[in-house]
Amino acid sequence: MSASTLFTIAIVLVLLRVFWLRIKAAGTQNQHFKNLPPKDQLAVLKECLLNNPTERNFQNLKRFIFERNLDLDMEPYRSYMKIQLELSKRKDALVEDDELYAQESRFMDQMEPLEFEEAREALQAGDKETFITRSLEGISRLYSDEAIEKALEELSPTYPKAEKLLDGYRKLIQIRDESAADDKSLEALRKTRDQWEDDLLNIQK
Repeated sequence: MSASTLFTIAIVLVLLRVFWLRIKAAGTQNQHFKNLPPKDQLAVLKECLLNNPTERNFQNLKRFIFERNLDLDMEPYRSYMKIQLELSKRKDALVEDDELYAQESRFMDQMEPLEFEEAREALQAGDKETFITRSLEGISRLYSDEAIEKALEELSPTYPKAEKLLDGYRKLIQIRDESAADDKSLEALRKTRDQWEDDLLNIQK
């Protein structure tokens, strides 16, 4: 994978990574997974399919969408799975891999993180603090540049710091796109990304 793909995959909560590693080892039908809130279940299922495009992971996410009455047809995603499998057998597919991941990310972001639903409910109840918190948590679980930028733009009238976060994210995109794929460059990119993510989840009162 190229620096662009590695960077984008990494823009998720550390907590989600912990969940995903446990679920990967034990499967999504175990009690630990079933005890997770729906918002965490969705995040784990999306992450599992992105990282490991198996039929089982596909069906697990499809089942969740059906049970939650989410309006999304998963079948078109099969074409991405097929291409991803083909690219995994090649060593010269960095550009194609980047393009595919961008398409997969946009597809996944059609399944809005459930934190945004909680955010809207909080806003209707007049709870501005919870609205901001849940919105930022939702943003941390988006994948595509377009979705992240749009969410930050929409949040900025209520949360002025979102403008700073948006500017920082756009700078990250530029750094990412210009970065080499060697270990030193990737480590520097990771540190810069971590700083942005920490700032994202450091809520300004």
